[in-house]
Formats: sequence, C-alpha cells, structure tokens
Amino acid sequence: MPVRALYYTGPHRAELRSVQIPTLTEDDRFGSYALVRTDFSGISRGTERLIFEGQLPESEWERMRCPHQDGGFPFPVKYGYAVVGVVEQGPAQLVGRTVFALHPHQERLRIPAADLVPLPENLPPRRAILAANMETALNALWDSGAGAGYKIIVIGAGVIGSLVAALAVRLPGADVTLIDIAPERASIAAALSVPFSTPETAEGGADIVFHSSASEAGLRLALDLAGFEGRVVEMSWFGGKQIALPLGGAFHSQRLQIISSQVGNVAPSMRARWPHRRRLETALQLLCDARLDALITEEVGFEDLPHALPRILADDAPGLATAVRYSNRHVKENAHVCP
Repeated sequence: MPVRALYYTGPHRAELRSVQIPTLTEDDRFGSYALVRTDFSGISRGTERLIFEGQLPESEWERMRCPHQDGGFPFPVKYGYAVVGVVEQGPAQLVGRTVFALHPHQERLRIPAADLVPLPENLPPRRAILAANMETALNALWDSGAGAGYKIIVIGAGVIGSLVAALAVRLPGADVTLIDIAPERASIAAALSVPFSTPETAEGGADIVFHSSASEAGLRLALDLAGFEGRVVEMSWFGGKQIALPLGGAFHSQRLQIISSQVGNVAPSMRARWPHRRRLETALQLLCDARLDALITEEVGFEDLPHALPRILADDAPGLATAVRYSNRHVKENAHVCP
C-alpha cells in the first residue's frame, strides 16, 4: 500500500515521499498489527527545528531516534512523534477507535497494536497531538519535587512551559507565574488561569523555577529568580549550542540547584511504577481540558507541510503548536471537558 510521509531531506528542506506499508494479514487483524488512518499530527518545534536545520549533534544521533523513524541523521530522515488517527483494521477492540501513536508524519500507519493508546472518550483528536508534550511536562513536575504551597516560576510560555504552568497551578495553594519576553503571550496564560509576567517585572524567591525558553538569557534569569536553595529545572535542549552561565556570584552562597528534565528518562522516584504506556495514558487524561486548545495556534494541511515548514520552524515564528491536518480525515470534534 503506497502512502506519503514527510522526510527532512537537507538543511531547510523537506518533502513528501511515497512509502510502501504492507497490508494487514489475517493474523495481524487478530492482534499483532493495526492500520491507522491519520487525522492529525503535531510538530515539535524545538526538536524538529534542530533536525530541519541540520543542527542535531552527531553524539545524539542514536539517542534521538524516534519510534518508527526511517533513515538516519542528518538527512534524509522521516521524523516526528505525535500522530492521532482512527484504526481502520486490526484487533476488534481497536477498530473504529481514535488513537495516539508516537510516529512520524504519515497518511496511514501499519503499526504494532501495542503502540497505540486510545483517546479518552471526550478528548478531541486535534488536542491529543499535545500528548507527548504533556508527558514531558508531567515528568518535569515529578523531577522538580514541587508540592502544595510552593512558589513556582515557569520561564518560557511555549507549549512545554505553558503545559508545566497549567499542571503546577493545580497544586493546592501553589503560587505560579508564567514568564515570557513576548507580552502578547499573556493571553495564553490568561486562558490557562495562570498569572503572567515579563522578565522586567518578575519577582524572585521561587522554590522551583522551570526553564523552557531555549535561551541563555532565560536560564540566567532562572538562576536570578530562584530563592535560597531553590531548584532550577532545565527543560530546554540547546542541541550543539554552547551557553555561558554565571556560576560565580551568589550561585554557591544561595546553594542553588540545576537539574535536567527530559521525558527520555523518568524521574527516579516514579520510574519503577510508571512504564511508558501508563505515562501516555495519564498525559491524554490531563489533556481533557478545553482551555488547552489555546496552545494550538495554527493548522496546516499535510499537502502544504513541506512549503510551510520554513515558516513554522523559523526562530522567530509566532504562535505555539501547529496541528497538521490530513485531507482524508472524518473527525467528530468534541470540546467537552472530561469528567
């Protein structure tokens, strides 16, 4: 069966290529594999920008492989990890269900049934493209050790930072502020019921600071805003870029901590009980909040994706998440909040 998939083919170049996926056998239909018709996929601006620009460090080529990737870094490579679609063939309990999969951008998928996570009944497929991002945000909250009543600052009101803030503000008595250099992102914070500030007006003394701006200035600000023995959770990935930090001054006298958090490895305190499927199922449940639709600020057709990527992945691109819409979709949208 020929289908089309997106390939990154060179610095700032991408194209749709035809790939062959095997048809399902009778044995597959009874449990091994499923055929999924894609309705939406999501673009990970941070990671896919590095790949699009050819900036992925060679030391990370193997670690950065995504499930069902084809090709290798730097190019050509089929990459991506947020697909939502409907099971057309496969195990009876999945046929007709809308599912999430970690898979590159592609029209149809022949995929192991075990790799599919059904969506909660009231989660719209379009919002479900944020599942991998929500899993990252959840893991960051675990890594931070944040709890009730904490003063929490999130620097960078992109998708990841906004999701972290949306989770943190649910902690009882937590004092949460979302910070960004772009004043217009105050509307995103307002949609999530999170107080907003620019760096110039931010107040320090935080117990936890999450940094997700992917900038040296943002990480420096995180150190400035952390209180005594405060913890800075670094969520940005700089690829091969080198940055400088002020680790003199008050860094040692304030006993500050900087820790890394990425979803590739789960917080040690949760690792034994939280396999990957449980985390994704929880992330999908956490997305059952209509306010999170504010994080998807653009849709682009799959047909137009190669031409749109230079604009979407530009360093100064406006907006937040981009949903890739597939022309063969027949999606019944449901904006209700899950119970």
